[in-house]
Amino acid sequence: RRLTRVKATTAELVEFAPTVTLTGVIAAQVETELSFRVGGKISERLVNVGDPVARNQLLARLDPVEQEAELESAKAGLQSADAQLRQSTASFERQKNLLTTGNTTRREHDQAEAAMRSAQSQVDQARAQLASAQDQLSYTELRADADGIVTARAVEAGQVVSQAQAVYTVARDGPRDAVFNVGEWALANVVMDKGLAISLVSDPAVATVGDVREISPAVNASTMTITVKVGLRQTPPAMTLGSVVNGKGPMKQRKVFLLPWGA
Repeated sequence: RRLTRVKATTAELVEFAPTVTLTGVIAAQVETELSFRVGGKISERLVNVGDPVARNQLLARLDPVEQEAELESAKAGLQSADAQLRQSTASFERQKNLLTTGNTTRREHDQAEAAMRSAQSQVDQARAQLASAQDQLSYTELRADADGIVTARAVEAGQVVSQAQAVYTVARDGPRDAVFNVGEWALANVVMDKGLAISLVSDPAVATVGDVREISPAVNASTMTITVKVGLRQTPPAMTLGSVVNGKGPMKQRKVFLLPWGA
């Protein structure tokens, strides 16, 4: 008769907290969708996805013909108002001198003063219209509002865009997140308040530590997961935007009977 050697062990309740590994991607903590403040036809597109950009760098232009015409009209309006003000001021000065010598009436003097004040108001209004026209012309240029990297482009040269339509998405330089889509079970059982070990999938030696910064309040209907953003305490240069990373964290301790795998 053949005998089989076996090993017996006593199962006992012990504290158990295995490590759970999640997979996510590196993303910027702040991403901005840039758009024109006025609508029009894009005449020039100057950057592409992946390009680094600096604050105030020109990214795209609209055809400025309409805004330039409005600016010229506003300049002409200011010149006309200035001429009217000079004429009204000269008339008032004459009436003031004539009133001193008694060669005009108080009524004519007051009318000249009122005309001068009205002309001054017209000049102020024309200057405001000129400033507005200059602003409208400047809005035909789209500039970066901070240093960063272009992560998305939604338009092409020659395309007509509306006011506030997204043109570029820029990931700002600065702190980075590791973004994970986590199942409800993991969210409920993994300890996330003591820091998670983050490492590159392609090179686990590139590692850092992150803290949970944001947990989505809603479940993604298509994946049935919850988005968790982990802010990196330090970002190694190799952890570029879009890099795939692993996040490791311990489960909550519980008492279990541990058995050998062979059992």
